[in-house]
Amino acid sequence: MRIETAHRDQLQQWEKDLEQQYQRICQHNLSLDLTRGKPAADQLSLSDSLDGILTGDYRAPDGTDTRNYGGLEGIAASRELGADILQVPFEEVLAGGNSSLTLMYHAVLTGYLFGFAGNQPWKDMSAPKFLCPVPGYDRHFTICEQLGITMDTVPMTATGPDMDVLEQKIREDDQIIGLWCVPKFSNPTGVTYDEDAVNRLAQLGKIANPGFRIFWDNAYAIHDLDHQVILPNIREAALSNDTADSVLQFASTSKVTHAGAGVAFVSASPANLASIKQQMSAMTIGPDKVNQLRHSRLFPELTQLKEHMQKHAEILRPKFACVLEHLDKNFADTDLGEWEKPQGGYFVSFNTRPGVASEVIRLSAEAGVKLTPAGATFPYGKDPENTNIRIAPSFPPLEELDTAMAVFTLCVKLATVREALANA
Repeated sequence: MRIETAHRDQLQQWEKDLEQQYQRICQHNLSLDLTRGKPAADQLSLSDSLDGILTGDYRAPDGTDTRNYGGLEGIAASRELGADILQVPFEEVLAGGNSSLTLMYHAVLTGYLFGFAGNQPWKDMSAPKFLCPVPGYDRHFTICEQLGITMDTVPMTATGPDMDVLEQKIREDDQIIGLWCVPKFSNPTGVTYDEDAVNRLAQLGKIANPGFRIFWDNAYAIHDLDHQVILPNIREAALSNDTADSVLQFASTSKVTHAGAGVAFVSASPANLASIKQQMSAMTIGPDKVNQLRHSRLFPELTQLKEHMQKHAEILRPKFACVLEHLDKNFADTDLGEWEKPQGGYFVSFNTRPGVASEVIRLSAEAGVKLTPAGATFPYGKDPENTNIRIAPSFPPLEELDTAMAVFTLCVKLATVREALANA
C-alpha cells in the first residue's frame, strides 16, 4: 500500500476493507495498554531477593548503621554503584531515593530558586528557557511547564540532537539555561548520541549563559538488548573543555530492580553538588539508606549488575522483536510510516504520515488498545506535524503485545487512508 501513488477508487476500496477488519476487532472488547515503559512482572521478579537480603545486618561496609538518621549523600557503597553505572568518580555522586525524576526536579528547582555555583537564579532572569530535543520525554517537559520555564524544541537526528540548530539557538539567546538529554537509547527514539554530538554538547558551556546546565538523564545506561552500545563519556569531554560545571548526570535502578523501590543517582561537579546539597539539607535528613544497602548487597560489583541486566534483556528482546516484526511486515514497502530499530531502552518511536497520529491513537483506543497521547513526546503536548507515536512494549505479556500490535498497524492503515481520502 502506497498512499502517494494510489487513485481515489483504490483508497475507497482500501478504506472499505480496513473498516470491516476494524469493526471485527472492536467486537473482541480488548483491554490492552502500551502507554508507559514499565517493567513487566517477570522483570521485577528478578530482584525479589532484595527482600530479606540484609538478614538483620544493617551495617554498611564502612560501619554506618543504615537504620538511623543522616548521610545526605547516601551510603558509600550505593554511591559506588552509581559511579559504576555513570562511569564517573565516586566523590562526584549522590545517591537518593527511588526516583531520578525526583532528583531532576530538585536540581531544576535549585537552579530556578537559587542558581548553581553562585550563578544567578533562573527566576530572576527575564525569560528562562530550556531546549528540548524532540521527540522526547514528557516528564521532562512537565517539570519545565510546572515552573513556568519556556521550552524550545531541537530536532533529533540519528546521532543525537541537531547540533547546528542547538548551537545557533544558544548563541542567539542568553536566556537559555537548560537542555534536556536522554543520551543513550533516547526516549522515545532509541538513538544513542555519538562522539561528535557529545563533544559538541560538552563545549556548550563556552558559549552559553554561565548558569546553563545540561540535564543528562542517562536512564538507560545499562539497558542494552543485544550487545553493549558505548555512549561517549560526557564528564571526560566536559573536563577537557573546562566546562565540567555545565553538566548534571542522572541515573537510577528503577528499571533494574523494583521500579518503585530503587535507588537514584545524581553526578555533578563539586560546585554543582554543593549547590544541590545545600538546598537538599533543608528538605531531608537523608535518604532510605536501608534500601541503598539492599542494592549494594545485591550488586557488590559491576559484574553482578551486568549479569542481572542480561536477564532483563532476555525478557525484553522478544517483545521488541514482536513490535519490529509487525512494523516491518505491514509498512516495510509502504509510505505509511517510519520507525527506529532501537538496540536497547524501553521504547519504539513510530512516525505516521503528517496529521495522522492522533487519529491512530483514537482508533486504537476504541478498539481496546491504549497508547501514549498524541503530542506527549513534545513540549506542551503539541506535535506540530501530528506524527509521532511512542510504543512501549515492556509491560504486557508477549501474546497481548502481539494482539495490540496487530490492532495498531490496522489503525495506522485505516487512519492514513481516511486522511488521504479527505484530502484527495
